[in-house]
Amino acid sequence: MYLLGYDIGTSSIKASLVNAVTGKCVSSAFFPRVEMSVTAVRSGWADQNPEAWWENLKLSTRCVLEESHVDPQDIKAIGISYQMHGLVCVDKQQKVVRPSIIWCDSRAVNIGNKAFKDLGEEKCLSHLLNSPGNFTASKLAWVKQNEPELFERIDKIMLPGDYIAMKLSGEICTTLSGLSEGIFWDFKESKIADFLLDYYGLSSSLLPEVKPTFSIQGEVSAQAAAELGLKEGTPISYRAGDQPNNALSLNVFEPGEIASTAGTSGVVYGVNGTVSYDKQSRVNTFAHVNHDASHTRLGVLLCINGTGSLNSWIKRTVAPDGNSYSEMNDLAARAPIGSEGVCIIPFGNGAERMLGNKNTGASIRGINFNIHGRSHLLRAAQEGVVFSFKYGMEIMAQMGMDIKRIHAGNANMFLSKIFRDTLAGVTGATIQLYDTDGAAGAAKGAGMGIGIYKDHHEAFATLQEIETIEPDVNNAGAYEDAYAHWKDCLKQIMTEK
Repeated sequence: MYLLGYDIGTSSIKASLVNAVTGKCVSSAFFPRVEMSVTAVRSGWADQNPEAWWENLKLSTRCVLEESHVDPQDIKAIGISYQMHGLVCVDKQQKVVRPSIIWCDSRAVNIGNKAFKDLGEEKCLSHLLNSPGNFTASKLAWVKQNEPELFERIDKIMLPGDYIAMKLSGEICTTLSGLSEGIFWDFKESKIADFLLDYYGLSSSLLPEVKPTFSIQGEVSAQAAAELGLKEGTPISYRAGDQPNNALSLNVFEPGEIASTAGTSGVVYGVNGTVSYDKQSRVNTFAHVNHDASHTRLGVLLCINGTGSLNSWIKRTVAPDGNSYSEMNDLAARAPIGSEGVCIIPFGNGAERMLGNKNTGASIRGINFNIHGRSHLLRAAQEGVVFSFKYGMEIMAQMGMDIKRIHAGNANMFLSKIFRDTLAGVTGATIQLYDTDGAAGAAKGAGMGIGIYKDHHEAFATLQEIETIEPDVNNAGAYEDAYAHWKDCLKQIMTEK
């Protein structure tokens, strides 16, 4: 008995086939082997062809089936994870009207900002939990304003995962979590955000039918089965955006639990058990995968642009030539906690929402030519990233979140002992590292959706924990002092800007 999970990314489409009993991934594959193209007709624009997602999904599916020799009859359900906030528009024949405006496209920023001001910041935040910003609703408003002839052809709009489910089944639907990430959901009224749609002049008929995140949302059609080599009638029983799905993959479902990643950018995604929002809109809040009207579970999303980017820059620029990341970490460990006063502000990859969309740039402060060397800079870079995480978590705490446990994949900056120990030390949270990925998580979500697993405890009972990092109470004061110094440096820079 097997489960199939897809991860619809910006760079590639990944498929993972999971043994439902053991929880082990028996085969995975991604296509294309080089990154999928993103079209930028103008600066700040980013379009992708949804058909390219489908073509690469077919290649990934065939590859895992051939490699695993699993009989498609034994695949019991399909789950989908996808890049968030994209806009896919189709006509009545389910044909794509225009390329998808994907998550990193910024053409709708001014439209969303104007809506935030015109409708009232308090109303938007109390009802939507976010500014309309550059999210899917605002992107659709851009199409209406700038491409009226194309807009008139639109029958339904979807998120990228909804489009893949449509291609698999021929049915168009979405989830409450999906509506919330598009800023189409009114949390205060527990219904479609009609006031925002009315402001933009959009009809709610453009939105797909809403189905539960864990449910049979469609079945593989005869046409899709022929194209993919799957069994006709295989249920699609789970879908979620990549960040909620990453949390699911790491077994993060309950208030106080955090899922974190530290790749090129850094993400802290925490679960809140009450409807709350940041009055300065420095973080985003969406419905988590297990949210419903009687069971509040909201995902609070903090994104930091320059985490792994800083670490990579430090490696290229400061570390000795030829050093691996592991060797660089060993050299950084020669410096003490706090790097003897060297402070690195890691925001060198554009404006940071967490800082009120200010672009502070990256900076290095406190260098003493007599005592500081490479090791201090290398350690200060990792500490700067961790302290930016802590700064964001304080915003989450102000929203009522009590962060006790951080779940992360054993990858990227979490491979560094300094990074892990500093994060545990400064937050006081236990860190648990796991061996998993988004496609495998989506497969297990599908198992929950058809009842193979009775709940997430059973679904993730086989999740392999690699390591647990407890806070070092003996050095708690040193971590607190280092963070306080870093925050003072950030405050000075923010005042200057």
